[in-house]
Amino acid sequence: MLSRHESECSEGMMSRRPLLSLSTPKGSATTTGILSRRAATAAAILAAAVLLGYVLWPTLRVFSTGLDPVILRDMFRSVDSANTRALFNSVWISIWTVAGAGFLGTTMAWLLFRYDFPLKRTLTALAALPLALPPLVGVLAFLFLYGESGILPRGLQVLFGLESVPFAFSGLWAVWLVHVYSMYVFFYLFCSASLKTVDQSLLEAAADLGAGPIRSFRSVILPHLRPSMISAALLVFMISMASFTAPLLFAGTENFLTLQIYNYKMNGNLTYSAAVSVVLTLICLVFLVLIELERRSGRVSTASKGSAPAPSPVRSGPGRIMALLGAGAIIIFLALPVLTIILISFVKEGSWTYQVLPQAYTLENYVNLLRQADVAQPIVNSLQMAGMASLANILFGVMTALLIVKGHIRGRGLIRLLSVLPFAIPGTVIAINLIITFSEPSALSGGSVLVGTFWLLPLAYFIRHIPLVIRSTTAALETYDDRLTDASIDLGASRWRTFREVMLPSILPGILAGSLLTFVTALGEFVSSILLYVFDNRPISVEILSQLRLYDFGAAAAYSVFLMILIGLATWLTGRWSDQREGTVTI
Repeated sequence: MLSRHESECSEGMMSRRPLLSLSTPKGSATTTGILSRRAATAAAILAAAVLLGYVLWPTLRVFSTGLDPVILRDMFRSVDSANTRALFNSVWISIWTVAGAGFLGTTMAWLLFRYDFPLKRTLTALAALPLALPPLVGVLAFLFLYGESGILPRGLQVLFGLESVPFAFSGLWAVWLVHVYSMYVFFYLFCSASLKTVDQSLLEAAADLGAGPIRSFRSVILPHLRPSMISAALLVFMISMASFTAPLLFAGTENFLTLQIYNYKMNGNLTYSAAVSVVLTLICLVFLVLIELERRSGRVSTASKGSAPAPSPVRSGPGRIMALLGAGAIIIFLALPVLTIILISFVKEGSWTYQVLPQAYTLENYVNLLRQADVAQPIVNSLQMAGMASLANILFGVMTALLIVKGHIRGRGLIRLLSVLPFAIPGTVIAINLIITFSEPSALSGGSVLVGTFWLLPLAYFIRHIPLVIRSTTAALETYDDRLTDASIDLGASRWRTFREVMLPSILPGILAGSLLTFVTALGEFVSSILLYVFDNRPISVEILSQLRLYDFGAAAAYSVFLMILIGLATWLTGRWSDQREGTVTI
């Protein structure tokens, strides 16, 4: 941190150099720069080596194995083949997921923005709740709630004296419901951010011209939301195509591309697994390109800048009743899975078979997590591997983001492109990439075989989450004022001290945001883990599935609750530390 004397000198120096300092646009390139030419070159070489060696090369290895016209023709030889059905199901579910998540997320964003009604605060607080649930935990909750032996189907059976359950979620529609629950949040967040820039005068003008609420929404709001909705739709489609957990537990006999990759690998047929991986990766790459084009198009909303309209209170009696019932239903829909997991976590093993609700409860599931070393080992493994991967992501992500934004050397565009590539590669494909690449000794593995070792899973976590820290840090760096760097270096501070005491505190919130997302995602990672783990490094997510298959529902739910607590604690600590650090540096 610069001293008070240095700060005063900086202010005086900047006031005496108006042409150099004050005319420099915020965030523009400077004559000095935080990175020297030598440092930028070294960073470029290291970043390129990591991205080419651990991201691009394994992907090319899989393409060289799976991109065989003969194999692909054999796999997709007819419309009735398993792989053709898997392709159709994956695309069909993804399209309907975009439709369902888009309707729910956009509607919630608009209603919470435009109207004031009972339970609005509670609904707003819970709107992003699915983001806090790891994929396997969310699917497990739906299984306990809506599966054939779930609480709701059995409850209705007993209540109405039916011979069998009236419904049970399974197959394609169960996968769709889980997807809508977990992915509508992207539409909600994107549209909520866009609605904050709506100009009240446009809605007033539409009302003065006789437009009702529906026509105003269609003519004024939808054009304003279109860019956000397109971005969310592309993202949701790509995530849905890469989904593995929901199809694994709910699809039954239905085929999905991710399940085909898993099944071929478990049967020892890596060639066919690689071929399906190629098809899935190509589809996701297309949508990644579309997302990037949408982002770079820079389309602005049709609304002008102005004050946002105040929420309109719902005053009529019937309207308030409908709003109350609707908000209550959505709150129950959002909170019930979490509450179900918490309830089941206290179930004594073997006490819940055919009953609607468990008959015996115990704290033993949680006591075992803390006292028995073998039960606690998956938690220790997940913390250790997530911590290792997150630390590597932070170091590599901050270095690469600095190079991309402040490096000013050739090749930055290629590094930026390679850094987002892992986002388009599904977890199952990354696992196959690593299995094929590191099943034999190479320079990338230090001359060792990594398959079947502890280290392959942390490496997969690192690769999967490369874009997160880079993107969040890049966004922070693009708003950083380079005049602060100029002033610090002109006062005699080294580049390292300038970075540590001037730039780092300014971009720290962005780094923390990406690091938090990296850590909590790695804690609950399941897709790559199920293909790469060994017994010694089995993570929490794999242990949850193991307990589920042993019908120890209480232990599986206790692991899930503990995982949610870890994620919540990490979020709270990071947010608190970020608040304490904010505003500590002034020049």
